[in-house]
Amino acid sequence: MSSLAVRVPEELSARVPVEQRGPGLDRDGVRLLVSHGTEVSHHAFGELPGLLRAGDLLVVNTSPTLAAAVDGRVGHARVVVHFSTRGDDGRWAVELREPDGRGTTRARALGVVGLGCGGLAGTKVRLPGGARLALEEPLSARGERLWWARVSGVAVPELLREHGRPIRYSYTDRDQPLSVYQTVFALPAADGTGSAEMPSAARPFTARLVAELVSRGVQFAPVTLHTGVASAESHEPPYPERFAVPEASARLINAARAGDGRVVAVGTTAVRAVESAAGADGVVRARAGWTDLVVTPERGVRVVEGLLTGLHEPEASHLLMLEAVAGRAAIDRGYEAAVRGRYLWHEFGDVHLLLP
Repeated sequence: MSSLAVRVPEELSARVPVEQRGPGLDRDGVRLLVSHGTEVSHHAFGELPGLLRAGDLLVVNTSPTLAAAVDGRVGHARVVVHFSTRGDDGRWAVELREPDGRGTTRARALGVVGLGCGGLAGTKVRLPGGARLALEEPLSARGERLWWARVSGVAVPELLREHGRPIRYSYTDRDQPLSVYQTVFALPAADGTGSAEMPSAARPFTARLVAELVSRGVQFAPVTLHTGVASAESHEPPYPERFAVPEASARLINAARAGDGRVVAVGTTAVRAVESAAGADGVVRARAGWTDLVVTPERGVRVVEGLLTGLHEPEASHLLMLEAVAGRAAIDRGYEAAVRGRYLWHEFGDVHLLLP
């Protein structure tokens, strides 16, 4: 998919969570753009129960958000370490970034470290509490942004609990507490793993809204995908991520597809998890492990019929997944309407419901 033709003005970045924009607002106070094919309509998110029907199934990601940004030093230079994904061997995929007082810059920290890509191997980072991090090898031959690293002196979950903060970018006004980045579906993982960045499509849900949806016959199927710092900013394809689709959720998804219900994924992470557990026959089976699946229009979707998602940058690789679900014409029409309607972008912004 080539870039969308729309230009998103900088002022359409959501700078604070909706509940901080005025008295009486809750998380569900965002706007909801709905695309039925190329037909577009405008709603409040609280109207979602009336837009779905009994028998529909919402697939939600239960991954908790980590306080994944930790300050460190390489020599005399300050860096910020973003902890992305825990490997099977105890190492973590990390990226180094340059602090700028407004979250972290989009530039890689190679200049501050003073080394080229090949020279980063063996770089030592001093972390709070006497911990040390050593870069060992690039995560992928596709680029030098993410590295496998080993931490000594402390367990990483403990380091993040004591010294971490949520990753944020400079389009937001200020740091926020970790609770702002947890969705109503988040479940703490026993091993301390989670998502480096919030599965933000689910952020507008409140317990009250979930209860209303259930009372109307809408069901929920929990899955887990621990998303890493998959860098919409550099528009890279996503890296392998841990996921799990439990047996009970697989049964719910298959039952909805066999009946009159629609399977609607809440977020691109939920799409990736479900489609990774789906066979060529379209049947979802319980599965857990790593997925490197990239959903594109060429690959298509086997299970997901609808998608609730945030608004992505016009060059983001996530848009390929949206096109696979809804078609290019629907995405073009929806994004043109979102810009005209002054919808807000990014993790604290408005949301887009794509239905058949």
